[in-house]
Amino acid sequence: MEHEELNTQQLEATAGDNEGSADAGPKEEMPEPGEPPIEPLPDDEGETLECMAEPEPEEESEALSDLELNEVIEDICNSKAEEFRMIGYEHVTGMEIWECVSDKYKKTGTPPLHKVVNDILSLKVTQFMNWMTMSIYKTNPFK
Repeated sequence: MEHEELNTQQLEATAGDNEGSADAGPKEEMPEPGEPPIEPLPDDEGETLECMAEPEPEEESEALSDLELNEVIEDICNSKAEEFRMIGYEHVTGMEIWECVSDKYKKTGTPPLHKVVNDILSLKVTQFMNWMTMSIYKTNPFK
C-alpha cells in the first residue's frame, strides 16, 4: 500500500513539474545533489574550450597585392597539378590548370578570390581532360 502511495505522489509531482513546461522552454540539465557540477571538456592540449568566447581582436589585415594574389593562385594551381600527377596524369602543369579554370571566366569576368580558389581545388580530372580535348580541337594545329 505504501508503494502505491509513493507512485501516486511521484506521478502528481511529475505532472506538476510538466505543467507549463511547453512555455518554459528547454530545461538545463542540473547535476543530481552530491554530484560534481558539469564542466567543459578540455581540448587536445588540455585547455578548456569556451563555446561562446568572443574572438580576440585581430590586427588589421592588409589586402594582398596583385603580385601576391598571383603567387597564391599559382601555388594552388601547382598543387592541383601535383595532385593530378600523383594519380597518373604525369604531364599536367600548373599553367594548364589555370588555363582550364580561367577559360570559363572569359565571358563573365574574374569572380571573387574565394570562387577562383574553389574552382581550382574542386577541379576534377574528367573536367580537365574534357577541357584539354576541346582546346586541342579549337587550336587544331593539323589544318
